[in-house]
Amino acid sequence: MATVSRICQAGTHVRRCAVTLGPLGGPLSTCRQKLTLRWASHSAVWGSLPACGSKCTNLQSPPLRNFSDTTFNLPPSAEEVARPAGICTMMRLPYQESPEGLDAAFIGVPLDTGTSNRPGARFGPRHIRGESSMVRRYNVTTRAAPFNSLMVADIGDVNVNLYNLPDSCQRIRKAYQRIMAARCIPLTMGGDHTITYPILQAVAEKHGPVGLIHVDAHDDTGDSALGEKIYHGTPFRRCVDEGLLDCKRVVQIGLRGSSYSAEPYEFCRDQGFRLVFAEDCWYKSLVPLMAEVRLQMGIKPVYISFDIDGIDPSFAPGTGTPEIGGLTTHQALEIIRGCKGLDIVGCDLVEVAPVYDQSGNTALTAANLLFEMLCVLPRVKTY
Repeated sequence: MATVSRICQAGTHVRRCAVTLGPLGGPLSTCRQKLTLRWASHSAVWGSLPACGSKCTNLQSPPLRNFSDTTFNLPPSAEEVARPAGICTMMRLPYQESPEGLDAAFIGVPLDTGTSNRPGARFGPRHIRGESSMVRRYNVTTRAAPFNSLMVADIGDVNVNLYNLPDSCQRIRKAYQRIMAARCIPLTMGGDHTITYPILQAVAEKHGPVGLIHVDAHDDTGDSALGEKIYHGTPFRRCVDEGLLDCKRVVQIGLRGSSYSAEPYEFCRDQGFRLVFAEDCWYKSLVPLMAEVRLQMGIKPVYISFDIDGIDPSFAPGTGTPEIGGLTTHQALEIIRGCKGLDIVGCDLVEVAPVYDQSGNTALTAANLLFEMLCVLPRVKTY
């Protein structure tokens, strides 16, 4: 057995607490704090924290000022717990099987059965979680402190059927119906872009037709391919067919690439979508664009769907259908940060196929963008 220190937050203070580790690495005793953690093969329930005993030292943490005394889940600091240690969850947050009691949750959908080119996005969630250990608690640029504002956890993966795409869509829809019923905002790690269709089915059941901020090299509004109506090139066509989108509040950013027809975006224009082509973003800040998008979205519910291939493959090569001439990571940050103040009811980051990027940078970029999405959710406070 061994004893290590852990940083525990209570109200406006951070406390350094002794944790005794069992033979499998699980804590046998901890300070008492209102929090449930899964650590290795053991679970520890931390109660309210009037005192931690002689082994606890109060540390004032300026970024925690002005927050209520409610205790939230905090990702562990790498100053206290080694980044490679522990179960591989998003940002090393606690794992929780249910969305109950959460304001927001990270969830994986490891599916790439709908992929039309290079497969591998089924491993996206696993690698995004692995690279997310580099992401810290506070957004120093925007001053957002999501983990002092919302109760957040990793709720694992949807148990998809890799051999049956329609069945997988049904499973995804049911999983997200439970998330919506719990009033929890999902932050999804894909998986190919097919998954956004059943997710939006569940979201629209709860909120009605939603606005959509869609970052992608492709519009994903095809009608069919090889006789199939559901694959990663058709999700938003199916969403329009079923009335899941408020089409006057749909913007697609980063579109580019060659086409099979002279008018590939005719369907989008007919629906009233706003199309922003990658060429129109070159050498520009997208802050002015996002000011216009916020006005377009208004105060009604909005969903963010970010295909990693919206970013140029020189930045994010680990994807199945790369297109040159895309957005920069700086512009990706401007887009997401520009969503602050919107009524965001869900987000996804899809099409990370790690096998095509041995450096891990694509998954690392995805993890950071998901953190940025968390930072712009409603009720996230700044410090």
